[in-house]
Amino acid sequence: MSPEEIVPEGLAGERLDRVVALVWECSRTEAARLVDGQKVAVNGVPAAGRSQRLATGDRITLSEAPAVGRPAPTPDPSVEIEVVFADEQVIVVNKPADLVVHPGPGHTTGTLVNGLLARFPDIAEVGAPERPGIVHRLDRGTSGLLMVARAPDSYEVLTAALGGREVHRGYTAFVAGTPADDRGVVDAPVGRSARHPVKMAVTADGRPARTHYRVTARMPVSSKPSDEAVPFDTACLELELETGRTHQIRVHLAAIGHPVLGDGLYGGPTILGISRPALHARRLAFDHPSTGEQLSFEAKLPEDLSRLYRLLRG
Repeated sequence: MSPEEIVPEGLAGERLDRVVALVWECSRTEAARLVDGQKVAVNGVPAAGRSQRLATGDRITLSEAPAVGRPAPTPDPSVEIEVVFADEQVIVVNKPADLVVHPGPGHTTGTLVNGLLARFPDIAEVGAPERPGIVHRLDRGTSGLLMVARAPDSYEVLTAALGGREVHRGYTAFVAGTPADDRGVVDAPVGRSARHPVKMAVTADGRPARTHYRVTARMPVSSKPSDEAVPFDTACLELELETGRTHQIRVHLAAIGHPVLGDGLYGGPTILGISRPALHARRLAFDHPSTGEQLSFEAKLPEDLSRLYRLLRG
């Protein structure tokens, strides 16, 4: 099925979510997820909502294929996973950079989910079949902590906690330039870019998004001649998310003029061999889905970002 279709006369006047479900042969729930996630555009403009009525000849474009119909992921013991914590209800892993979290277009195997299934086969019955156990995601290039539900009841509890902003997520990022203030909040809605379908952007009709940041180190241009000298100021930030929009940190930091180093998609320069966003999910805290005990985890910087920090500090 093509990612772009024209509305036929027989579907004129129908709701957008119903048309997506009919044309792409997916469930109404999956169609609603795509619309709510701003994965659907009508005539090149992000969809206004599920109930948007369509006209003959309208062009519908999907930036993500519906999950329905994808084969269930299979176990792959070759995918190495660092398990930070695991019991019968929840798993916490430290994801390396350049590992995709779950199968999707272009990445059908070799994902974190494939590795998890080899080690924890019981997650196959938890959550969505195509991304079993996954409560939240990290971008492929982002390293750090991720929680995975191991039982259906735990999945419901953890997803509700995430939606209720009861899960605390802290990140470390290295950015171009230095923010004027030591602390700040970026409060700007994030939605699909109208110009670039694979990008997100700060948009008036996007979903609410808030990112707190604190400058932990300011690193001015090096005065020492060196092959590894950086020709501009940089900074290390600690960030906390109130919301969890796609690419939220990367979009917000780029919007205030301090893109994440190595993040070419949002204007971050590639320096010192860092070709992925210099972004690490360093802290994760949440209540255990069964006992209610508060769990808190920290993951130190991986070697590539530790090296970057040492070089930037001179």
